[in-house]
Amino acid sequence: MLKGFKDFVLRGNVVDLAVGVVIGAAFGTVTTALVKDLVTPLIAAIARVPDFSGLAFTLNGSRFMYGDFFNALISFLLVAAAVYFFVVLPMNALLSRIKKQPTPETNVKKCPECLSEIPSAAKRCAHCASLIA
Repeated sequence: MLKGFKDFVLRGNVVDLAVGVVIGAAFGTVTTALVKDLVTPLIAAIARVPDFSGLAFTLNGSRFMYGDFFNALISFLLVAAAVYFFVVLPMNALLSRIKKQPTPETNVKKCPECLSEIPSAAKRCAHCASLIA
């Protein structure tokens, strides 16, 4: 029973997933700090409203704190924008540079005598020297 558990834990997928979760958590912390410490104060300096959490209204004795929702929504949009502009776009640019350009396929056909591949414009097979009609 423990051997099966050991095999499961030491499989590549589990270790890769664990590493991905740890790196993702660390990246989430960095992204949250970027948004909280740099981007949000920039927006607050422009809009002159640093925090929307005080915005609320009361209806039939119930308090609706829509300001907290605005804060969460703005935070989500800023984190998504930071991830897109600082991770997704650079990775796409890097992958497009790395990706090989497809090679143009040459038109080939089979020789009727020896069945080797020859260019479709060939009049004689390079392998068996038979004439191609």
